[in-house]
Amino acid sequence: MSLIDALRRLFTPAPVVVPPAAEVSAGGFEQPRFHRVQCAGPHGLHRIAYTEWGDPANPRVLMCVHGLTRNGRDFDDLARSLAHHYRVVCPDVVGRGQSEWLAVKDDYQLPTYVADMITLIARLNVETVDWVGTSMGGLIGMLVASLPEQPIRRLVLNDVGPVITVSSLRRIGEYVGKAPVFPSYEAGEAFIRAVSEPFGRLSDAQWRQLAVHSLKQTEAGWEMRYDPGIGEPFRKTPVLMDVELWSIYDAIACPTLVVRGAESDLLLRETAVEMGRRGPKASLFEVPHVGHAPTLMEPAQIAPIRDFLLGSR
Repeated sequence: MSLIDALRRLFTPAPVVVPPAAEVSAGGFEQPRFHRVQCAGPHGLHRIAYTEWGDPANPRVLMCVHGLTRNGRDFDDLARSLAHHYRVVCPDVVGRGQSEWLAVKDDYQLPTYVADMITLIARLNVETVDWVGTSMGGLIGMLVASLPEQPIRRLVLNDVGPVITVSSLRRIGEYVGKAPVFPSYEAGEAFIRAVSEPFGRLSDAQWRQLAVHSLKQTEAGWEMRYDPGIGEPFRKTPVLMDVELWSIYDAIACPTLVVRGAESDLLLRETAVEMGRRGPKASLFEVPHVGHAPTLMEPAQIAPIRDFLLGSR
């Protein structure tokens, strides 16, 4: 069975439980509010957390979904820059950030994540959303956007596409779920800097911004703020070749922008160029001197996304 067939077979969202809308905390439109929503997975219920920016009554919603080991606070800078135009919603995918961990680690799969995001959109009580997805968050967005009657109006894929290279998968597999317990916050931040070196040159303040939301203090020391179990499904499938999802990409019809780190080993340039020729015929913006993946913290990285989302095609 091909990976595409397996994805389609697995993609049967479980029934979802949508609780009443959360109360909105006080504060300006450029300050985050924190909420949770209950979701249903293959083996029970779990709650995911999300950060919300902007006017909670704004019907125009932007979903920002993070990468494999990251969390929704990665989008703080992007969210602030768009908070006067959108209700910006940045979820912590289950098992990451402030979201709950799954008891059955094999459930850390794309179908679970897609079902959770559909539940969250229902919670927000909107018919359509715009979507910015980094790496794994982009794959989730691609899957949602490929469905009939899908809710995504405009799609931004940050350093991800329908071909994921075997070399990048092996690199990620070397560290995901294997982080040690750190004796200090500083040691944890140093680890994050090392494994995230492809992010490019960041200031000390930017590294701290990424690290402070990625580490938590426990009785044992400082640990990464994600379930090590997210790596179990990742390592159970031998990585022998590139993963190709062109049929999923070709089913996307909404306007699409691809942001690519010019030195990325996950999204090759030839793949990004081909994405401009087929399917939604995505526009391409490349970030120089950055690998996988652009952090979307710099004004020069935010500007083309802002222009794409707010402009017309």
